[in-house]
Amino acid sequence: MAFFGRSGPRDERLPPGQYDTGSSFPVLTAEVSPKIKPEEWSFRIDGLVDSPQTWDWKGVHALGRSTYEGDIHCVTTWSKLGTSFTGVSLDPLLELSGVKPEATHAVCWSHTGYTTNLPLEHITGGKAWLVWDHEGHPLPPEHGGPVRMLVPHLYFWKSTKWIGGIRLLDHDEPGFWEVRGYHMLGDPWKEQRYDGD
Repeated sequence: MAFFGRSGPRDERLPPGQYDTGSSFPVLTAEVSPKIKPEEWSFRIDGLVDSPQTWDWKGVHALGRSTYEGDIHCVTTWSKLGTSFTGVSLDPLLELSGVKPEATHAVCWSHTGYTTNLPLEHITGGKAWLVWDHEGHPLPPEHGGPVRMLVPHLYFWKSTKWIGGIRLLDHDEPGFWEVRGYHMLGDPWKEQRYDGD
């Protein structure tokens, strides 16, 4: 059975309730986009780790690049299919920090103060990146540049713009949107948009 939406036959890559935005990349944010220069940017991992670590622009680039090619999905119902981001997997940064066995969750925070929560299992094993290029171009400020988190298997509010760090915890702790009624996880395939979904 075929389902039809805004752009004809439904693409099987679209989670329920989503539409394909095509070549556009909508800009949605709860904050004014800061203009952080790459040389001023830093990223820190702390909390339940053996050795808290901080990287600057050059340091994170030295870890080796990888590219995510796939789809992203926003809780506001748009999806961008077949897009790409280049950056570094979060795995080597977490490994260098030495995640303690009791760590189960992470709070990701932005240089603006924004936060979101994630179970540790959703940012390890090649599921999350720090990215600075989008489709071959530097990530612009309105999309979280110079560096944003990318967790493409969850709704895009979990992919923290202007990422500044991650704190590892032994419990879940809601972030900016979660305390305002958004789902604690945000799986687009389960339509986990709001608390109770």
